[in-house]
Amino acid sequence: MKSAHRITVMGRDLQVRSTAQLDSVRRVEAFVNEKVAEVASSVTGCDPQVVAILTLMNLGEAYLNLVRESESAKRRTEEMVSRLLQRLDESKA
Repeated sequence: MKSAHRITVMGRDLQVRSTAQLDSVRRVEAFVNEKVAEVASSVTGCDPQVVAILTLMNLGEAYLNLVRESESAKRRTEEMVSRLLQRLDESKA
């Protein structure tokens, strides 16, 4: 069931509906605010839209890197399991 939660991101108070527990929503809120603050501190002029876009770009890049790493780890694991199964089959023969 979705619950309403009040959060503040980029200085804006928002109400979000989520199936996540409040502590999880708070962790996401803190993470996003931290990432926004990192970008804002490195951008001159601090146009909120530019800060938001750059933050999204950074988060998108990090996410895609994690997906790529996860897929690579999955392939390596599958290859290792396949080799182990092959060795087991060979040892039975």
